[in-house]
Amino acid sequence: MALINQEAKELHCKVVYYGPSLGGKTTNLRWVYKATSASNPSTSDMMEFEAGKPERTRFFDFLPLNVGEIRGLQVRFHLYSVPGQVVYDASRRLIMKNLDGIIFVADSQVDRMDENIISLNNLEKNLELSGYDINKIPLVLQYNKRDLQNVASVAELRSALNKYNSPDFEAQAESGEGVMKTLKTLSNSIVSA
Repeated sequence: MALINQEAKELHCKVVYYGPSLGGKTTNLRWVYKATSASNPSTSDMMEFEAGKPERTRFFDFLPLNVGEIRGLQVRFHLYSVPGQVVYDASRRLIMKNLDGIIFVADSQVDRMDENIISLNNLEKNLELSGYDINKIPLVLQYNKRDLQNVASVAELRSALNKYNSPDFEAQAESGEGVMKTLKTLSNSIVSA
């Protein structure tokens, strides 16, 4: 749940990007950082801990984001991406502690559908183990890599992945298309909850 620091008049919200390996979670965070750091000098640096091979997160990525004021409180979103590799499942659960919302980043390529489903099932399991009900946590799905060849249709992705009838968006995280819309939708869900 969101943490309120009355002394500093701040509301801190934790957003976790979840999905299969190489699906675009880190690319989303990098794009948000690039888009916000130039116009918002209070945006802190993006931190990538234990980065493995190029484009592989071994522990997590972190981006603190200052988004303005609501009801007299400075709102700060802390964006995390979990490692996509199943071998880092314990790290995923650790990163998910005290989360306020989830963006599930699916890889739209047809040959990655099984990995998307496995990752979504893993998300459900880890939420349950952490004491969360997926039906009560703000959740947005992002169908990433829409610009590539051999992608599943949005209808196929929805049928396979969006069993909670969550807001969902098409995206191309490399170019930023759909990235901010996904984050803004989740942010609004968190703040209005």
